[in-house]
Amino acid sequence: MAYSRESAQELAQSALLYLLQQPELAAGFLGTTGIEAAELRGMIGRPELAVHVLDYLLEDDSRVLDAAAMLQVSPTELISARTVLSGPGSYGWDAD
Repeated sequence: MAYSRESAQELAQSALLYLLQQPELAAGFLGTTGIEAAELRGMIGRPELAVHVLDYLLEDDSRVLDAAAMLQVSPTELISARTVLSGPGSYGWDAD
């Protein structure tokens, strides 16, 4: 699927909800990004948070596979959404 910025943002928000429902993932995400739990609410909907969420999931094969299964998308769709939000060439990934 080719993502628009809007649909990529929606997928990232769904991924954030998935992540926050998993206490271990949520703690790892906050620890890795340095985002404080108190500031997370104010960041929802911002593209930089969406990129952080997708990056965190994409850093580990088991995380991306589990998230993709729960979100009912292919792992490559998470990569495509991340690329749309951050621009082609970021992390060497090209947009579809």
